[in-house]
Amino acid sequence: MSRALARRSVPPFLRLRSTVCDDGYWIGRLDHKDWLAPNEVLKIFANIRDPSLINSAFKRACGRRDYKPSEALYSLMIDKLACARRFSDVEELLDRARTEKFRFSDEFFYRLVKMYGNVAEHLQKAIDTLFAMPGYNCWPSTKTFNYVLHMLVCKRQYEVIHEVYSSAPRLGVALDTCSFNILVKGLCQFGKFDVAISLLHEMPKQGCQPNVTTYSTLMHFLSQHGQVDKAFELLERMQKQDVDADTVVYNILISGLCREERLTEAFDLFKSMTSERCYPNSGTYQVLLDGLISSGRFVEAKNLVSMMSTEGVRPSFKSYKLLIDGLCSDDCLDDAHLVLKQMVGQGFVPRMGTWTKLLTSMCR
Repeated sequence: MSRALARRSVPPFLRLRSTVCDDGYWIGRLDHKDWLAPNEVLKIFANIRDPSLINSAFKRACGRRDYKPSEALYSLMIDKLACARRFSDVEELLDRARTEKFRFSDEFFYRLVKMYGNVAEHLQKAIDTLFAMPGYNCWPSTKTFNYVLHMLVCKRQYEVIHEVYSSAPRLGVALDTCSFNILVKGLCQFGKFDVAISLLHEMPKQGCQPNVTTYSTLMHFLSQHGQVDKAFELLERMQKQDVDADTVVYNILISGLCREERLTEAFDLFKSMTSERCYPNSGTYQVLLDGLISSGRFVEAKNLVSMMSTEGVRPSFKSYKLLIDGLCSDDCLDDAHLVLKQMVGQGFVPRMGTWTKLLTSMCR
């Protein structure tokens, strides 16, 4: 009989009784008269299955004269309690630690902040934890501070971001470029592009310099909101500050130009990439291809597909379908047949609609 079958054959009330007995055995070892090594205590708590027993077991462990709790034990207990969503028990443990002036590391608080933000989904608790760190004789690192900023941006809590950002001096946090990149993203999501751009002037005052991520984030949102010319102004600014543009930057600008149907400029920029020691990737080609197809420039799109095939880049199934439809509509049947062969060669299977369009065009 397999172990799984044997386990299913045991009645539920007996399995519960077994769990209680196991927990009783492990907790009972905390009363052992012999000296308990710290690793032995960790093993005991790791084997406790019922999370409701953790706090009482912790009190018994702390009652021993030969044991003082460690950060590793606190982390283990909090992980188990968080998995069981017993966040009030977590608060009880932290209150005890604060009363006893236990000193935690920044890494402990980093994990605690992540727990509140991601597991408990209690953003305010994550912020409160950041602000409470000095009370535990621990000052937050830039990493922990940035994680809170990042959570606020992801949750679109824009009204709170400034409060946390302005607390950096009080918490002894030295802001870095990553801090400002997070702020730039939040401001852009909120539609405050001018304020986001003004941070480019603020960063050097804080001892930071904008990097390619700072600029690409700004360019992305500007291009998405029809302000591609402003994005190009930022490209010029990058070049003056010796910040090298990468493929992501060019893809954003090319996409913005295609969105505004400025395809000639998009192709000129595409051709200039290699001279800037920056090389197109599959995303670059796909953006250009989509722009040509949406503008009805199907023959040029067909030529680009051939170029992509030479470069080992595969267009999307949707692009192939729309291109064949467009070539058929323009009575370019030989080109449509060529693209169909390339499509099949790339491993795509044309659907009935594509065959119908080809046959209808041939009969017409």
